[in-house]
Amino acid sequence: MSRAFVNEDQAAAQASQPVERQVSDQPNYVTASGLAQLQQRVADLEALRSRLKADGERADKQQLADTERDLRYFRARVQSAQVVPPAHSQEKVQIGSRVRFVDEQDEEHAVQLVGEDQADAAHGLINWGSPLGRALLGAKPGDEVLWRRPVGNQHIEVLEIGPGNDPTVMQ
Repeated sequence: MSRAFVNEDQAAAQASQPVERQVSDQPNYVTASGLAQLQQRVADLEALRSRLKADGERADKQQLADTERDLRYFRARVQSAQVVPPAHSQEKVQIGSRVRFVDEQDEEHAVQLVGEDQADAAHGLINWGSPLGRALLGAKPGDEVLWRRPVGNQHIEVLEIGPGNDPTVMQ
């Protein structure tokens, strides 16, 4: 057998083994809704895996391998989840708080601090362990905090803190 065929077989075997998803070193603090989202993701992945396995030999092997990898990751995230109490304080930023702040360009922003897997910056959901999240944690209305950004530090002022359980706050 030609050496080229052996290398192709090895390459094909490696392609079916997806790179594992990295789990961060920070504690897995989540809001109650964040935990529910993780649990739903596991259920969805389990259903997908069942459908793929039911396809037998016709199943997309790469999709099945990716699904198995994602299941390992999200199961681990559910297991390590530490649900934080709902953020009710309007005096101090906590995980789950909604925060309205102004930056150095006098632009107002509203974000909610959430767990890592729930973060979605496009929708204002910011990981509590991100540079912005860490700058805001513990701040009070009127506090000026330093947001350490890769593109340069910026001072921001906390204007308002709202409870995280009320989606109508600061919208």
